[in-house]
Amino acid sequence: MKREIIKTLDGSTTIRLPEWDECYHSKHGAIQEAKHVFIKNGLDLFEQSINILEIGFGTGLNAFITFLEAVRKNQNIDYVGVEAYPVDADEILEMNYAEELEALEFENIFEKMHKSEWDKKVEICDLFSLTKRKQFFHEINDFEIFDLIYFDAFGYRVQPELWSTEIFQKMYDSLKPNGVLVTYAARGVVKRSMIEVGFTVEKLAGPPGKREMFRAFKKV
Repeated sequence: MKREIIKTLDGSTTIRLPEWDECYHSKHGAIQEAKHVFIKNGLDLFEQSINILEIGFGTGLNAFITFLEAVRKNQNIDYVGVEAYPVDADEILEMNYAEELEALEFENIFEKMHKSEWDKKVEICDLFSLTKRKQFFHEINDFEIFDLIYFDAFGYRVQPELWSTEIFQKMYDSLKPNGVLVTYAARGVVKRSMIEVGFTVEKLAGPPGKREMFRAFKKV
């Protein structure tokens, strides 16, 4: 499938798949979306050490921003990113996240994340560890390991199977009691699948260019 690097409206880059008319991040602003959905409405709920699962590691933007937050808040984070189709190294070199986030002193960290071995836990720094797992989402079988899930799969329009009850059951099982899942999505069919497996779902204001998003809780 053809892939192209584009700039989103906030100046940050993403990868676009023309055949699907789908981007890895919001065309309205990759960084803005990541900060709003995953940091403001996810990570900021937690003050102590935390285990995070990202569904769709992709370009590593969410992981890099989460690392920057760990440094800023002196917060210990164990981060697991699942990706079935890793992004090519030459595409990663075209991502401008360190520059746009005014974090050029950590550009080597972004590179380290992508150069680290798959399926092996790597200490990125004293506060942040990363495990990149090369697997399909339906292969996930974790049980009560994670405090927070970043659900950042391709959209329902192009890959509805990634938003199924089966997948959300795996997400529910992976979370610790009182764990949280956040996603940019806000479709009714997605909400129904979440509720069916036991999540309590709330609708929140979405990032720029998107009216709404979901946050789901594993309440006990």
